[in-house]
Amino acid sequence: MITPELQQYVEREILPRYDHHDAAHRRDHVDTVISQSLAIVRQLNQQGAGLSEDMAYVIAAYHDTGLCEGREHHHEVSARIIRADRELRRWFSEEQVAMMADAAEDHRASAKHAPRTIYGRIVAEADRVIVPETIIRRTIQYGLEHYPALDVEGHYARTVEHLREKYGEGGYLRLWFPESPNAARLAELRRIIAAPTRLRALFDTLFTALTSEDNI
Repeated sequence: MITPELQQYVEREILPRYDHHDAAHRRDHVDTVISQSLAIVRQLNQQGAGLSEDMAYVIAAYHDTGLCEGREHHHEVSARIIRADRELRRWFSEEQVAMMADAAEDHRASAKHAPRTIYGRIVAEADRVIVPETIIRRTIQYGLEHYPALDVEGHYARTVEHLREKYGEGGYLRLWFPESPNAARLAELRRIIAAPTRLRALFDTLFTALTSEDNI
């Protein structure tokens, strides 16, 4: 169970920051990462891990706050935001704050090194919201926001390139808990990536929905 005062602080001061992010990283995304992080922690604690739900909650809540300074170094900025937040000292020791900052910094899928702690692996796994349709939708949303000059074919090419680079066989995304539901979801996404006709049909449906007058 999350400490009520901590949850109130995070919901009041931290989560609203996501309302200003790109469409793929707003409140629904952080809510999902929080939920999945806590589910992993609770599963591991049933096996005797003795992990802190409060720490996992904070790491997940802050993990993408650094997007306020752009995507390239957002993981480092998120870590900096955690370290600089004096309010967190109400509930955590300096050592715990440092561990949470390291975990947030390590969450990025393209990181060159494995997460340094179990908490880093948890948030990295939770951040992999591997629902094929959601992944493709978020990829299109990011492209529409950051590459508005591209035409439909340009967006499709960018989407395919990103999906192959990150999620395809040999892609840079790594899963840290083999028993996670993400493993089966990643296998399904890879089947879609390997089937151009199926991928294009799904892209066209999502692209049309995202660019309809109701969504502009």
